[in-house]
Amino acid sequence: MSEGRVLYEAKDGVAEVVFDRPEARNAMTWTMYDGLAQACENIATDVDVRVAVFRGAGGEAFIAGTDISQFTTFKDAEDGIAYERRIDAVVETHEGLAKPTVAVIDGWATGAGIVIAASCDFRICTPTARFGAPIARTVGNCLSIGNVARLMAHFGPARTKRILLLAEMIDADEALACGFVEAVVPREALDEKVAALCAKLKGHAPLTMRAAKEAVRRTILAGLPVADDLIRLCYGSADFKEGVSAFIAKRKPTWRGR
Repeated sequence: MSEGRVLYEAKDGVAEVVFDRPEARNAMTWTMYDGLAQACENIATDVDVRVAVFRGAGGEAFIAGTDISQFTTFKDAEDGIAYERRIDAVVETHEGLAKPTVAVIDGWATGAGIVIAASCDFRICTPTARFGAPIARTVGNCLSIGNVARLMAHFGPARTKRILLLAEMIDADEALACGFVEAVVPREALDEKVAALCAKLKGHAPLTMRAAKEAVRRTILAGLPVADDLIRLCYGSADFKEGVSAFIAKRKPTWRGR
């Protein structure tokens, strides 16, 4: 299976970033995380870009998490710390873009997918969209404290616990009802809806929007507690090794709580 790629194109003031690994539901590889970071740099430095749109290739998923096979090289809890910090750095760069960002979700947005969607300013999805982070029943790792804060800001504590403890998926209608997505539209109407939103954003004051989104970002992430102990608890566990092995073998994991 390929390492995938992140495609970038800018036209008429709109940058389009495509997560292109449809054979794996656009599950993110290290190469793709690097590609996302590069796309963010392109957006930040191109003075002609006013809005950025992020979407997945293939019509089945936005992003279906991180490629779990990459976890097979992890030896101990410190690998988990390094991984979460690496992902945090990319997400923070993405979320910190001074220009408005729009996520277009057609299908699954799980794990890293829901986090990257949450770090965009707006989300538009099709009726097939599903949002979640089912790691409690699959891999047995955890999210960084910053990513938990992002989910709580959008979904509140109760839904965030459903996502992380019950491993439940939020469907398109519920995502619309709780304000996570701006609109749910049929696939054939998706591009028109996205274009209309981008046109509206291009017509607004760039510095006002920059200040507003940065104020929201700082408020959400202000005073985050240190949580490396929680990351070590999960990534250093036998359960995490079991979860990765079970995922690769396509079997149900046996959790032992250690």
